This record gives sequence, C-alpha cells and structure tokens, in this order.
Amino acid sequence: MNESIWKGKHGPLLIAEIGGNHEGDFEYAKKLTKLAIEADVDFIKFQLYTGDGLVNPLESARRNQHFKNFELSKENHLELAELCKKNFIGYAASVWHEDFFSWINDSLDFYKIGSGDLTAYPMLKRIARIGKPILLSTGLATEDEVIESIKFIKKINSDYSKKGMLALLQCTSMYPINYSDAHLNVMDRLREITNISDVGFSDHTVGIDALKYAYAMRANILEFHFTDNRLNRSFRDHTVSLTKIDVEQLIGEIQKINNLKGNYRKIQLKIELENNHINTFRRALYLKHDLPKGSTIKESDLIALRPKHGICSSQSENLIGKITNKDIKAYEILKWEYIKKYKNEVG
Repeated sequence: MNESIWKGKHGPLLIAEIGGNHEGDFEYAKKLTKLAIEADVDFIKFQLYTGDGLVNPLESARRNQHFKNFELSKENHLELAELCKKNFIGYAASVWHEDFFSWINDSLDFYKIGSGDLTAYPMLKRIARIGKPILLSTGLATEDEVIESIKFIKKINSDYSKKGMLALLQCTSMYPINYSDAHLNVMDRLREITNISDVGFSDHTVGIDALKYAYAMRANILEFHFTDNRLNRSFRDHTVSLTKIDVEQLIGEIQKINNLKGNYRKIQLKIELENNHINTFRRALYLKHDLPKGSTIKESDLIALRPKHGICSSQSENLIGKITNKDIKAYEILKWEYIKKYKNEVG
C-alpha cells in the first residue's frame, strides 16, 4: 500500500467533486472535467448511481426521478476516467450501485464513501472486500457511528488496520452551510478517537476560506464541489462549488500556508544569523560599577544588557559568587578569563 495516495502535489490532496453538477449532460460533464484538469487538482470525483438503485420509487418518487435525470452511463464514466488518466489526474467516484463495481474498479485508486452511506453496511461490506483504500465522509454521523463503521470495515478486511488504508473527512451534510457549521476542530477529534492520521475536510461552505483554514489546521485532504459558474443555477450543489479561478486561488493560499508553516524543528535560521540578531537582540552580563581584582561578584553587581558581547545573560547563576582576577570597569565586556573558576584559585 502506497501511503502517499492521501498526499497531493500541492500539499493536501485536492478532490474536485463534480458529483451531480453535470445534471445528466455528458458533454457538460466533459467540460467540467477539462476545467478541473486545468485547475490542477489531484482527483476529479463523480457519483455512480441509477435512480432506482438509490431511491425507493414508492417512498420518494420525486427524488427517484431527480437521480434518474442526473444519470450518466457506464460508457460515459469510463470515458471520463480515461480523460482524467490521459491528463495525469486521478478519477474518483462514490459508487452507489453494487452492479457498477465490476466495471469501474480498475479506474479507481480508492473508494469514496459519502456521508449518506456511512451506515450502509451492505455497501461498506462490498467495498471492503475489494480491498482498495477508502475515504470515508462523516457528515450526519455521531462519534459512535464513525467508530462502529470503521470497526465493521476492519472486521470485513483486516487490511484496513494498516496505515493509509482508511482516511476520514469532517463534513456537514447541508448545502450551503455557515462557517459556524463547519466545525473544523472535529478533524483533531477524529484523529484522537480513531487513531487514523489521514483526516481532511469536505466543504459545503461558499468560497475558499474554510478550505484554506482547514489546511492550516492540518487537513491533508480537501474535497470541494466544482462547477464552471455559480450564478443563476437551480441545482443546489453549484452554490457551494468552486470554479477554476477559485481552485487556482486556493492553491495559491496553500502555497502561502506551506511557506508560513516552514520547518518542523526549531532551529536558528540563516536570516537571523546573517543579520547578527543573535547578538544584537540578546543580552550579555555587564557590571553596573567598577569591581577591583579579588571581588566576589554578587547578583546586585550585574545587569543584563544588549548586545550579547562577552558572557551571555543565561550564565548569570554561574557567574554569581565567582571572584574577579583583574580590575574590571563598569560596562566592560566580561570574559571568563577575567573570572576565577574557584574561590581558592591563584590569580
């Protein structure tokens, strides 16, 4: 298993969710795919379903018809997958019909399980048996439901206990949501309760702010809906979608965040050393008044001042109680050679 599947070329893995934004129009689906390719995302994601395979026609006839209107064919999806492949972009999908696994599996690097299917154990079982990495979205869920779904997946296939095989997305299943409903802190909580390190954010806010802040808060996967135009669109998902320009701006913000994050280890930096700030900003120990040879240095004799020339102020406790072996003037640069190491040292 290659753990880098959840790492993107710009830092976080960027998943452009076209989903149903094509509204059943294959030519429009291709147009959106080409725009997402130009935006330089890592994966372009669709949803594979039939109306009858997803929604009970007797219980919810109107919604059943909605999904029928948005269906794309097997041939459509395979062509979209090939279009992504030719442009070195990953094709991804939420597969919502069990008959589709046989022909779409070869086109997928991982399976996305949408929030609505987190408790759809028959689908989880089918996907877990395939054994490819799973990206699990947690909208609508309680912590217990997330934990139980993960346990179920691991029970079906123990490979999902391996690092990199499971990733999670914090998500709020509403379109659109206010910033106050994003709850980005949940990402850390998911890491804590599941011991899964690959955690990201599936965005349903308007704009790029939540996404860039999620990345700053350690999200290593960012999923967002994608369209060409948000204006005057009746289908709700367009409202929360990013355009090509938005994605390019997001990538720019990610690059800024990467620059700001910088090193993991705390070190003295070249820019600090080259400008001599180690000496000009830090303090050294100086005498407030003249001390003759043989004097015992007391705390009250010392003052810590910039610049740090001579004995660093961090050595104050080591200097107190020592005896001078020469006459030292006030504010003269102190050197250890002016100080006896031991009280009985011959000066």
